[in-house]
Amino acid sequence: MLDIRIVRDDPEFVKRELGKVDFPAADIDALLECDRRRRATIQETETLRATRTSRSKQIRTMTDPQTRAQAIDEMRAVGERVGRLEKELGALEDEFQRRLLLIPNLPHPDVPVGRDEHDNRVTRQVGEQREFAFPPKPHWELAEQLGIIDFERGVKISGTRFYVLTGLGARLQRALISWMLDLHISEHGYTEVYPPVMVKEQCLVGTGNLPKFGDNLYRDVEEDFWFVPTAEVPVTNLYRDELLEADQLPIYHVAYTPCFRREKMSAGRDVRGIKRGHQFDKVEMVKFVRPETSDAELVSLVDNAEDVCRGLGVPHRVVQMCTGDLSFVAAMKYDVEMWAPGCQEWLEVSSCSNFRDFQARRAKIRYRPARGAKPEFLHTLNGSGLALPRVLIAVLENYQQADGSVEIPAVLRPYMAGVERIGPAS
Repeated sequence: MLDIRIVRDDPEFVKRELGKVDFPAADIDALLECDRRRRATIQETETLRATRTSRSKQIRTMTDPQTRAQAIDEMRAVGERVGRLEKELGALEDEFQRRLLLIPNLPHPDVPVGRDEHDNRVTRQVGEQREFAFPPKPHWELAEQLGIIDFERGVKISGTRFYVLTGLGARLQRALISWMLDLHISEHGYTEVYPPVMVKEQCLVGTGNLPKFGDNLYRDVEEDFWFVPTAEVPVTNLYRDELLEADQLPIYHVAYTPCFRREKMSAGRDVRGIKRGHQFDKVEMVKFVRPETSDAELVSLVDNAEDVCRGLGVPHRVVQMCTGDLSFVAAMKYDVEMWAPGCQEWLEVSSCSNFRDFQARRAKIRYRPARGAKPEFLHTLNGSGLALPRVLIAVLENYQQADGSVEIPAVLRPYMAGVERIGPAS
């Protein structure tokens, strides 16, 4: 969340910057009015408490019964007023926190201003799109012919947007996950964690998923368990409410988890194939860094994601999000997209974001810049490294052959027990 002091000190700046992400200025005014009433109530409550304490000491020394009784009555009225103010303050605190948690992050000064995805900028494209001597098939046709995805049984088990990977299809997905983890660990310096995929509500508040995006999340209605939309949530909350020392930073973590998201916003879109699903697998990179290094760390994070594309030999491009297409929590964001020749589209396989201190402030993750220094909020970043099943789609469609088979990328073959090709099912 934003530092309320920035909002108080320069509300016009905040309104102007958040106007770039289409956030209404009236909500900033409402927050400031709530903050004004909250602070006034705090001041009045504290003044009355101090008066009651001071007056109570005086009452103990009073010898005249009538004067003492009158003073007691006055203090009783003060106590009742304090009680009413405390209730008002509780409601104001709740409203203040609710309003503050619904304000998005300020865009980084280097983010291009734009209205929506059409104003995003392709910063680079890497690799040549393959020219086929035959019409390339989309993955849903390929996969069924290869016998590696069962759509009908997935629907039978769980409903629409579910599928079953079978045989070498399941093994290929597992190979991708294992290789990506090993790449980030051995080449990029990340430490692997395997976190829970059910978390407490506070974890989702800390990363900015709640309260704004509750409708897109799955939860256990009887207990405080929420299924993670990404490993970013449990990994970021590893350090919630902690004070780290400067020499502990930077911290790089990588994690594989299944992820769960309601696809309410995509009804009617991408209904064929495995591009969108309520459950999917993802390898996630999360960084905890000093504030002055976070811009450079974002460049490195994007490169780590691109390294997966380069290793797989799949053409990809990097797209910088404009202000109108930033996420709620990101100050700056780049998408990495793989080319899928069968679908004839670029598939987002990673979103790499610098959140600056937005998440750290919500999750209360601080560090001490130097011995004896005042604690400060660190910066967090995250990016997919990469997200399945879209990487699986890109591999299948880019490596398809004229005879209907799919070649296995060289980097994955050690994870496939040497299998070099998946042939059509007999």
